[in-house]
Amino acid sequence: MIQTMRWFGPDDAVNLKDIRQSGVEHIVTALHHIPVGAIWTTKAIKERQNLIRDAGMEWLVIESLPVHESIKRRDEDCDLYIKNYKESLKNIAACGLEVIAYNFMPILDWVRTHHNYINADGTHALLFNRMAFIYFDLHLLQRPKAENDYSEEDKKKAAAYGEKLTKEEKELLFKSVLLGLPGSKTNFTATQVLELLDGYKTISDAILHDNLIYFLSEVIPLTEELGLKLAIHPDDPPFSVLGLPRVVCNENDLQQLFDAVPSSANGLCYCTGSLGAIPENDLIRIIENFGDRIHFLHLRNVIREKEGIFREAAHLQGDNPIEEIMHQLLLLMNRRQIQIPMRPDHGFEHSLEAGNEHYPGYSLVGRLKGLAELRGLEQGISFQLKLLNGQY
Repeated sequence: MIQTMRWFGPDDAVNLKDIRQSGVEHIVTALHHIPVGAIWTTKAIKERQNLIRDAGMEWLVIESLPVHESIKRRDEDCDLYIKNYKESLKNIAACGLEVIAYNFMPILDWVRTHHNYINADGTHALLFNRMAFIYFDLHLLQRPKAENDYSEEDKKKAAAYGEKLTKEEKELLFKSVLLGLPGSKTNFTATQVLELLDGYKTISDAILHDNLIYFLSEVIPLTEELGLKLAIHPDDPPFSVLGLPRVVCNENDLQQLFDAVPSSANGLCYCTGSLGAIPENDLIRIIENFGDRIHFLHLRNVIREKEGIFREAAHLQGDNPIEEIMHQLLLLMNRRQIQIPMRPDHGFEHSLEAGNEHYPGYSLVGRLKGLAELRGLEQGISFQLKLLNGQY
């Protein structure tokens, strides 16, 4: 695997010098300062490339080239934003980059109800609590008609959950759910989210799927021509939130996506944390069935608890069979004769970095620990495979 680390640009509390000292030679980043839907110019891309090169590394994967909401909704100006996306792809190819991650999640990026769950060792982790989210939806955000999305039992449990929260805890829950887009230090407001939700009130899963296929049918031919690869990130969490449609949650969604647009340029960002948040997804089978479409790897682990609670776990612990996942990925890369870019995804916040203004899940120490563990696991399994093949 090509080991990488994510960096959110010059405003990131984690700097390139510190990342370079982790041993990685490649960066995953994006031009977060450019508004969603605007064209990435070659000048802006090269400026970022040079900044990374000056730190002794290369920009390897774009994460992400975001898709404008007008494309997801297929509004009247959808084709204008697709045209801009194509121009960005041309400029990206002209600068020598090849892999572009993106997602098709409406409005919000990944969602957690808690950013500071306290582990037994005192580190902090990200967590999603379904009852907390329902309470947020019904009583804090007060989304119109939200009550229709939940059972009477769930509404009672959520109300009881909320009764135990202090004013400060309610404010923190509100802030955690409405986290801004990656790279942003500004949270969504309730007014912004409610206005955006109104634009999706007639869009079902099936319609959003069709809009995704329309987008890909427009951009994939150019992507192929330019020698680029798109890698869609699964929905996180892999189920509906705020009544929004979801289209990349499970194996069936992936099968439909790849059947509809069979080009190998239409690929997957294989995120073990997102896909592994629900037990229905067989992470090994996804590698077996869609391995040729995997262009980028997010490796992390989760612990699934009762009543819709899942939380980030240490990279080598949790409910995802990370050893077997690594084994299968190495076999896949051997078969394809390639090295797939990988980054440790999320990490615990250690007391050493408490109070730093890093993006939740992206403090340095926790990710360094995950990177070291994954690096060791990869080397150990690689050595075993070579022994079995008589190479030692």
